[in-house]
Amino acid sequence: MSADLHLVPPPGDGDRRSSDPSPIRVALVDDHVLMRHSLRALLEREEGIEVVSETDSLGSALRDLRRQRPEVLVLDFRIPDGAGAETIGQLRARAPGTEVVVISMDDNPALPPHALAAGALGFVRKDLADGELPQAVRAAAHGQSYVSPPRASG
Repeated sequence: MSADLHLVPPPGDGDRRSSDPSPIRVALVDDHVLMRHSLRALLEREEGIEVVSETDSLGSALRDLRRQRPEVLVLDFRIPDGAGAETIGQLRARAPGTEVVVISMDDNPALPPHALAAGALGFVRKDLADGELPQAVRAAAHGQSYVSPPRASG
């Protein structure tokens, strides 16, 4: 699987209805409260994105998915009660209408293809989230993939 960067399609393309005025509903899952609050603040300052849930565990996320029905779930790749690709698979099976965007501190180049193969549509490095997470959320809501570029070596 390629780690090419895919940007959000123009209005009218993709899965989301271009005439749909409602915001993209997003749920956040990260075990670090400060990171969750930062991600919420980042996304909520974006027009057309609404954070409907934030939690620190897979169990809570599964309950929130049933209750809130977000279009996009932003998921830390390593949460205490879930492990990477397994977690993505469980979430996709239980909420097939919710797209997954993975965030991670780990810049291992094998992680993005691994996450995408497990069913995620996006992968954003946490150090790039400020500039890239809103784009990744919009891309996922349109059925498009988005992957942070690999860290430059040297």
